[in-house]
Amino acid sequence: MTITAAVFSGYVAIAMTYVRAGRPTVATLIGALMTLLVLLGIQLVHSFPRLAPRLTRYWPLTLLLQAFLTYAPFSVFGHAWIGIPSFLAGTLLLMLPARLAWPSFGLVVVGSNLLMMQHGFGPEDGFYISVATVTNGLVVFGLSRLTDIVAEVHRSRAELARLAVAQERLRFARDLHDLLGYSLSAITLKCELAYRLVPSQSELAQAELTEILQTARQALSDVRAVARGYRDMSLVDEVEEARSMLTTLGIRTQVRLAHEPLPPQVETVLATVLREGLTNMLRHSRVEQCLIETVNDGDVVRFGLENDGAGRVQPQRVAERTDNGGSGIGNLTTRVGALGGELTAAQGTDGWFRLQASIELAKVPEAVPAEAQLSLAVA
Repeated sequence: MTITAAVFSGYVAIAMTYVRAGRPTVATLIGALMTLLVLLGIQLVHSFPRLAPRLTRYWPLTLLLQAFLTYAPFSVFGHAWIGIPSFLAGTLLLMLPARLAWPSFGLVVVGSNLLMMQHGFGPEDGFYISVATVTNGLVVFGLSRLTDIVAEVHRSRAELARLAVAQERLRFARDLHDLLGYSLSAITLKCELAYRLVPSQSELAQAELTEILQTARQALSDVRAVARGYRDMSLVDEVEEARSMLTTLGIRTQVRLAHEPLPPQVETVLATVLREGLTNMLRHSRVEQCLIETVNDGDVVRFGLENDGAGRVQPQRVAERTDNGGSGIGNLTTRVGALGGELTAAQGTDGWFRLQASIELAKVPEAVPAEAQLSLAVA
């Protein structure tokens, strides 16, 4: 805006030199200067409405005032005032609808030629004035619009930065829930088991406490991984850890893994689905049997976690739920959906609860680290 105002001021200064070249009286010179300053103020208000938002409601009046101050001084200053209509031409392009702006712009150009003819100038001078009026009018219009565009770009960059920060906060919260929920649930259950075993089976209790320590260390590692922005997880390792814990808790567990090597991001998402599913199962079910399986169906990998201890709930697709407010199953739906997959959770008529994720490997995007996503968003 400062550059545009400086350019407008330069045009005013040039007009003032033309007026002064006619050797007017001091009073006339002061009148010309005051008129030009008023025109400059009106032009700035028209070019940058946010400078005086209250005046923008009265733009028809300010436009008429600019037109009056553009043409009335011709009776006093004559051809020295010929550069001023270009400001009005640019303002008409800014203020009026397109169907009226361009015809009005042309009328200003024609009017400038007629005024020059009245002061004794010929066709060659008229051509020069036409070109000057068109060029200067477009400069006024272009600089005004360019300033608005630059301001909009800055606002958009600020909004993108804000959205990137909000997205990163959401990722952090989602990762904390998904990664730590399972670990903390396992620690709680093992602590309760160790508490019961201490009086009678101290050696077994010590073994449980050792596993609790290992789980706590893993949870600490997970927190550090979340802080770094990413963590690759192994589905096979997570399945083995889940089998060990469930067996310790007396849950009969079957594992059937029949999938080909998977991309790291798919492994991480399916491992996260397993963790969240186990967390919900241990918290909300009285489970006695559990099945963990993966299968390859062509180019689609399918993961399933089933248990027989689900509560009595109505079967429904997770994607149709309205209460997935940013945690748990809702997080998993977001994660699987980001890879072009689908997540479902439902209780069957046989009383088994089934959490299933299917991902079409051909649709999986290439992994981009969270730090790179953030830098791209705010660049």
